Amino acid sequence: MLDVGKWPVFALLPPEELRLIRQACVFGSAANEALYVTVNDEVFALGTNCSGCLGLGDMQSTIEARRIDSLCGKKIVSLSYGTGPHVVIATAEGEVFAWGHNGYSQLGNGTTNHGLTPALVSTNLISKRVTEVACGSHHTIALTTEGEVFAWGYNNSGQVGSGSTANQPTPRRVSSCLQNKVVVNIACGQLCSMAVLDNGETYGWGYNCNGQLGLGNNGNQQTPCRIAALQGVNIVQVACGYAHTLALTDEGFVYAWGANSYGQLGTGNKSNQALPTLINTDKERMVEVAACHTSHTSAAKTQSGQVLMWGQCRGQAVSCPHITHFSSTDDVFACFATPAVTWRLLTVDGDDYLTVAQSLKREFDSPEISDLKFLVDGKCIHVHKALLKIRCEHFRALLNETDEEAIEIHQFSYLVYRAFLEYLYTDTINLPPEDAIGLLDLATYYRETRLKRLCQETIKRGISEENAITLLSAAVKYEARDLEEFCFKFCVNHLTAVTQTQAFVDMDHDLLKTFISKASRYGAFKN
Repeated sequence: MLDVGKWPVFALLPPEELRLIRQACVFGSAANEALYVTVNDEVFALGTNCSGCLGLGDMQSTIEARRIDSLCGKKIVSLSYGTGPHVVIATAEGEVFAWGHNGYSQLGNGTTNHGLTPALVSTNLISKRVTEVACGSHHTIALTTEGEVFAWGYNNSGQVGSGSTANQPTPRRVSSCLQNKVVVNIACGQLCSMAVLDNGETYGWGYNCNGQLGLGNNGNQQTPCRIAALQGVNIVQVACGYAHTLALTDEGFVYAWGANSYGQLGTGNKSNQALPTLINTDKERMVEVAACHTSHTSAAKTQSGQVLMWGQCRGQAVSCPHITHFSSTDDVFACFATPAVTWRLLTVDGDDYLTVAQSLKREFDSPEISDLKFLVDGKCIHVHKALLKIRCEHFRALLNETDEEAIEIHQFSYLVYRAFLEYLYTDTINLPPEDAIGLLDLATYYRETRLKRLCQETIKRGISEENAITLLSAAVKYEARDLEEFCFKFCVNHLTAVTQTQAFVDMDHDLLKTFISKASRYGAFKN
């Protein structure tokens, strides 16, 4: 996991305190302010305390961490900050708290008085559960469990989406063409806002002079406007830089648009783009994009864990995605962004001892103290009978009836069976999506419900136009309902390309009939 030591603001904390940190956020004009949460759910702050944004009740800077009593035990799930500065959090209970600079009502309390301690943002949110918050320079947006977006604060360019340019003193539902739609992801640039819907459509509003809304023009938008150029492309995540935007598709492609004077679009040049542009990330599937409204830096992570960066990197303009040796996109911002603030709330693993789970993980397939081996495809896998009995009903029955020290397996491949046994030790599956179908078969056979669910999630991450029908067929065969629905929707969203694949031509006749009938009910053939 992440090492907070990469952020200089943490350098003065004693090692025993660093080990207790579970979540952290670094912000401020020189990355000189920080909030962190410990394993005991206590919240601390340190740094320059500009505009009282440390939430300590005063404006005194502090080089030693001080506790924010009112936030202890609150369980923070989302945190964002503006450059005013102001800070906004959402808790596990769905409540929103804000504090700091409030000259433009960005704290949402109806006044322009600065807030020195965290205050509940209640207007229009009291009966809502907020899951995610995002701040621009001086405005704030919040996403609820029902997929509604609320906005408040500075509105000189229409960034709160109200249809005017008057500042918004309290949270107001962003409706217009988002009415009756379900938003699943939000992000803010300095003066603009973005939202991704559950159907993969993307909307933007606010400042657009650099084309950061992706609409093909440079006019500001006072209400949400759909990015028409992404018609037929399913977006799953959006991230905003200072004046540029990155979007990740369900197939792992990355689109970029907006300002590009530092190469932050990754297009190989420095020309601004008012329309979404597909960037070349060397064919490997991307699983995350990262940007922060305080900088011109971009980053992305591949399915295999490689991290790429581009844009302004320590003052240098990098116009093509560059492969780094980092293990997370957070490291890019710690080491190369200006200022080196965090682009999201960090989750930190501070343990330097092995937990029970870590100890078991280390003993998997280790011959030293194992008392049983499986022979699959001529290869050995070393395990421990006691653990297998504890973890799996199938093995409890099997191993109570046999004293064998070696068991041969013929029904499944080595790759699949090893992944299954490793899952019993680690609770995770370590298989590429295309091989997870064999594991799904095994999970169904052994009635391992949780494993079946994990296989479905892994397969979803590997779906493409080429293999969608194969995965749909597997989902139907193994009665994986959730995966079946996911594959079906993917096929409908990419219908033209999917119907041109060999897998579609070879599709089972009964499945084809069911597919066509269901797709027509979804309105897939209306055009």
